[in-house]
Amino acid sequence: MNRLTLICICVPAACLTAAEITVAGGQAVLKSETLERVIRFGEGNIRTTRLSVGGSELLAAPAREFSVFIAREQSNRPPRGLRADEIAEQNDFSSMNSGRWRSEGFDPTRYDDPRPDAPKWVDARLVQASAWRRFAGAPETAVTRPVPGATRLAIRSTLEKDPVLKGVSIELVYEVYDGYPAVRKWIAVRNGGPLWLRLDRLIIDDLHLSPLTRKSLAAAMFGVQPSVVAFEAPGARAGLIAASEVPSALRSISEQGAMGYTSSLFEWVLGPGEEFVSEPVFYYGYSGAAAPTLSSVSTPLDRALEGPYMEFVKRRVGVAAETAPIHGPQWMTWAFFYDRIDDGLVRRLADIAARAGFTEMLFDDGWQKGRLGTEVDTVKFPDFESTSRYVRSKGLALGLWVSCFRDRDSRDLAAMPDARILPPLIRSPSLPGFAMSFASPWRDFFVQDLVALSRRYGVSYFKQDFTNIMYGDLAEGHESRTRRESLLRGLRGLLAAQAALRRAAPEVVNEITHEIYWGTPGVPADLAALKHTARFHIPPNEATGTNIAREFGGRAISSAEHAEALRRGCWLARQRFYSHRGLPLYPLEFYAAATTNHLGSLSPRIQDRQVASWLMGMPVCFSGDARTLTEENIAHYRGRLDAVQRLHKTYGIYRHFQFSGVPEPTDVDWHWWGKLNAQGYGAVVILRGSAGADFRRINIPWVRRGAVYSVAGLFSGKQYGRFSGETLQTRGIRIELPDYGQELLELAPPDPRE
Repeated sequence: MNRLTLICICVPAACLTAAEITVAGGQAVLKSETLERVIRFGEGNIRTTRLSVGGSELLAAPAREFSVFIAREQSNRPPRGLRADEIAEQNDFSSMNSGRWRSEGFDPTRYDDPRPDAPKWVDARLVQASAWRRFAGAPETAVTRPVPGATRLAIRSTLEKDPVLKGVSIELVYEVYDGYPAVRKWIAVRNGGPLWLRLDRLIIDDLHLSPLTRKSLAAAMFGVQPSVVAFEAPGARAGLIAASEVPSALRSISEQGAMGYTSSLFEWVLGPGEEFVSEPVFYYGYSGAAAPTLSSVSTPLDRALEGPYMEFVKRRVGVAAETAPIHGPQWMTWAFFYDRIDDGLVRRLADIAARAGFTEMLFDDGWQKGRLGTEVDTVKFPDFESTSRYVRSKGLALGLWVSCFRDRDSRDLAAMPDARILPPLIRSPSLPGFAMSFASPWRDFFVQDLVALSRRYGVSYFKQDFTNIMYGDLAEGHESRTRRESLLRGLRGLLAAQAALRRAAPEVVNEITHEIYWGTPGVPADLAALKHTARFHIPPNEATGTNIAREFGGRAISSAEHAEALRRGCWLARQRFYSHRGLPLYPLEFYAAATTNHLGSLSPRIQDRQVASWLMGMPVCFSGDARTLTEENIAHYRGRLDAVQRLHKTYGIYRHFQFSGVPEPTDVDWHWWGKLNAQGYGAVVILRGSAGADFRRINIPWVRRGAVYSVAGLFSGKQYGRFSGETLQTRGIRIELPDYGQELLELAPPDPRE
């Protein structure tokens, strides 16, 4: 009998219940809090036979557990890379643009290799853990404790009964964690045989859940699946959160809950002696009562998402933003000025941004030579060191936009001429520049370049942009052996570069965009990205109201029409943030709160709506023609942004988001959410839409029932008084607002002198 039970480990918030893995009698029982998973392997086959949460069985049938197709190369030759002299330069960007992908469907056959000597994969075998007995003998098991608070089960089989698979070993790895009803899994495939092999159609955790309600908890866009999905039992009293750490479009979560790689986009070549290790996936269990509140229903799913599940993500999966600086509120140049920026303009804009209370300024596209590399355009910026000093002297953290494309005469291509993607990808005829490969040593050059840039100019934030990975890379000497394999290798290389940048320059906030992460417009944020990047620019770019001429086709519009566009942008922001609620929201950047005033359209109430809406996460980013701001606008932004900054410094409000037991976002009626710390102190953001009653009782379920709170309205200037936590939870506070009104409540400890 192999049994490892961990002792309780105390943390500041609570003493965590120990997780347990027991191996005996041909099965393993994994228990952690309310989640139990039973895996049988006594006869050689491996399958999960039970997966329950709070006593509710959620498995429809014994699982296939893991599956992959393995084929051999017909001549047992390694794939050959593509040389630059074998293909003419072409504008692959326009022929393979993601606009066509979005409207017509993405054609994965473009990753096929048509060369006569391309690999020919034959004798494909479907390998399923539930049917391993035909390929392997009895598996080996081991239970270990790799780090404090985690217990690991490894089940390993060597496939010796088939000539194609002989020497291949597969290890299934499961982890459970003290205090969290979760089981995390990944796989390792080792090629110990003499053949060149290909893996495809790989499913990491091949479960078939009972008929459950499927709820997306992280946005799904442009054909790319969400990274977090809930599967909920009837009655909403129990369910599983299925979460994948596979990056970008390579991720797949089936309607029945199986998690793995997108079959049309994934493959991996294993030479003799090589190993493939998958990204992890995990199931997180939740259960409890659905409790009616004054305004809605508090569900166990919502309570898990905003509480223990999010703590699990931060503590066990990892969130780079947890250890990165927090800059902002941010103002950026792109949405109105595009690449038409220069020294005089950015100094003027920095003056306005600083006076308005912004603490970070991004120079987007246009500061560098050719718009592509990291060398300054000295015509626009004759003395960039002086420019950067000026911006920083205003109290603004300086950010720079950079891309993964390079000019022909760039330092990158001079130092590493073979670092281009092949077939060559040119950004566009009007913006020529070559895509560089993150599946090559260039990623280290890229990181070192950004670190040097940050030290030279005092840059504390990089926004990394432009699409290149989705086009594939078959270049000789690069890490990928096939164009399809290069998709995962490129994404892994991009994320490895982000991790390296975090280590080399922990004082720098690193951001990637949806474009560099797949397409244009591209994918939403996911767990894989947030493990390595301190900020993620989510799609699509909807800078509503920032550039009137572009948005309204050059026609004359009224102040009221522009005001409606500004309000619509606020609603879009809240929708986008809420659609990502299975992820921490504060690392997310939605584009953009419009700082453009047209004939008085940007009223103080609309400014308040912008600050409130972006405060579902944190207030980045704002953009528009800041030169149109009136002195009243500037003063009003300053007052509101200073208040928000004070709340964050006092209570850490950016890092928190509560939404259980209150109405979901709407732009018609009332809705609100919390930004409260563990003691219940912080902010509650309240918005009324176009209709609804003139007043509403606002319940605040997330405070401590036995505590007392002093409540003030920072937008209205009202002192609402002292309330017990029980009163805030059950009776709420009476708030009165006009149509499209908003209030920002501060919940503070009561003054002991009162």
